[in-house]
Amino acid sequence: MSAAQVRAYAGKAEEYAAAAASELDAGRFVAATSLAIHAAINAADAVCGARLGQRAAGESHDQVLVLLRQAGKDGAEIESDLRRLLPLKTKAQYEPDDVAPSVATKAVERAQRCVLVSRRVADAVT
Repeated sequence: MSAAQVRAYAGKAEEYAAAAASELDAGRFVAATSLAIHAAINAADAVCGARLGQRAAGESHDQVLVLLRQAGKDGAEIESDLRRLLPLKTKAQYEPDDVAPSVATKAVERAQRCVLVSRRVADAVT
């Protein structure tokens, strides 16, 4: 993965996280949670791209968790939050149930931490 691609994934992560925060502020908790998950996944792609030269491209998001564990300290930081976010994906995107405000708030916080790591990593690639 090129440095430009790493920066692009980090940029997408930031955009998703900003949208998640906006949806949270508007009281749209399902959307906020879903966008937070996408932010964290893109942050993970940026870090894996920078540290390993690849990103997870399979159907299962578990593959990205394996790669993150191989991506050093930055990967471990994201892996911890992403591991907690991924189980919410089905609930937020495919099930009829609402997402509680506290769950959405925590999801956005976790995504924002992932984005900070990906931005730091992306800024360091040449």
